Amino acid sequence: MKPTAPPPPGAVPEKPLEGWRLRWYTVIFEADTRAGRLFDQLLIGVILVSIGVVMADSVQSIHQVHGQALMRMEWIFTVLFTAEYLARLLCVRKPLQYATSFYGVIDLVAVLPTYLALFVPELHAFIDVRVLRLLRVFRVFKLTAYVTEYQSLARALSASRRKIMVFLSAVLMLVLVMGTVMYVVEGPANGFTSIPTSVYWAISTVTTVGFGDITPKTDLGRMISSFMMLLGWGTLAVPTGIVTAEMSAQRRLEWMQLTTRSCHECLTEGHAADADFCFHCGARLPPCKADEQGTKADPATDRLRAPG
Repeated sequence: MKPTAPPPPGAVPEKPLEGWRLRWYTVIFEADTRAGRLFDQLLIGVILVSIGVVMADSVQSIHQVHGQALMRMEWIFTVLFTAEYLARLLCVRKPLQYATSFYGVIDLVAVLPTYLALFVPELHAFIDVRVLRLLRVFRVFKLTAYVTEYQSLARALSASRRKIMVFLSAVLMLVLVMGTVMYVVEGPANGFTSIPTSVYWAISTVTTVGFGDITPKTDLGRMISSFMMLLGWGTLAVPTGIVTAEMSAQRRLEWMQLTTRSCHECLTEGHAADADFCFHCGARLPPCKADEQGTKADPATDRLRAPG
């Protein structure tokens, strides 16, 4: 028997075996039923409206006129999110495991600021309570649990994190060297008062932001600046290519998983999409997953094509 791999961060918690907890779990955590899809759609709508309330409350003119109404709406959202969080804890087999997972922490952060502002009013001596209220905008991260594309992007970023770190370290060395060069070429007389200030200018130039608060005055400095601006265009394309390539690789892997099959008799894996019998024991193979999902495999080119 193959050892069971530990679940990845943010993975779906363990399903209960029976009873009301299983019914709740099916609605809350699974979106392949009508009730589950409706629950996810309603929750996304509530999250977006609650974020809009927080943003509107930060506008002073709106807050002065509708502050009380916005506060009542915020408490309604807080109660709803609290009930949702407690329901998630109640219907999973290991509540502590879910509470300490990525999505569990996000669910807690979605409701915690309102209660902190209520039960710890003396915090105003250290920090404005409105700052705690603004933390509610982090509810937007709850959306990542209900959109598959978010999860696909997160997997691609995680898989390419080492390449991105190498790229960022190369950019860091570049701006450090160029910032030092510009400090020597331009000097304090032209606004480059220190190496950190020059590095700040190099970062804003390479990233094509160019705030304009510091500009080179000498011809040599302008030539170096022009080179860094042109280099910035190529620099921006590198992380995009890395992540895009990783997403394409994951997409190919998903298609391969759809078209390769395993024999239910001898458990031999790696059968082609157009195979009818197991090459090891001769048993008939189950239908291809891609065919079940309406995607056809082309045996001649070994590629997948959508219906029609």
